[in-house]
Amino acid sequence: MKNRLAVSLLAASLFASGAAYAQSTTATGAAEGARTGGAVAGPVGEVVGGTVGGAVGAGLEIPNAVIGSIQGERAPSVTVRERIVVGEPLPSTVELRPVPNYTEYRYAVVNDRRVIVEPRTRKIIKIIE
Repeated sequence: MKNRLAVSLLAASLFASGAAYAQSTTATGAAEGARTGGAVAGPVGEVVGGTVGGAVGAGLEIPNAVIGSIQGERAPSVTVRERIVVGEPLPSTVELRPVPNYTEYRYAVVNDRRVIVEPRTRKIIKIIE
């Protein structure tokens, strides 16, 4: 019973903390999930954590085509005082532009850096250096 509770808590924490790993890949998500799961619930937690972490990582990956499609776009840079960090929302004064052929994303150029944003929450999901 304790193992089930620990595994359930682990899975919930991995899904909830997905924004913190927004720039992770599937492999990184799986490795981090397995490490965390192993620490919390032993071998069973390691297996579950790896699976959940991989799924979270896969769901957060940005297709290379999205990144490529906005690199050629001409957009003016907006200067903001706030820190530009993955997982944090952009200020409402920053204009979000559509990503060609990918309606689930928006982008902006902020402090001379392109950022990919989740349009509903305005949270940054990828910073392109």
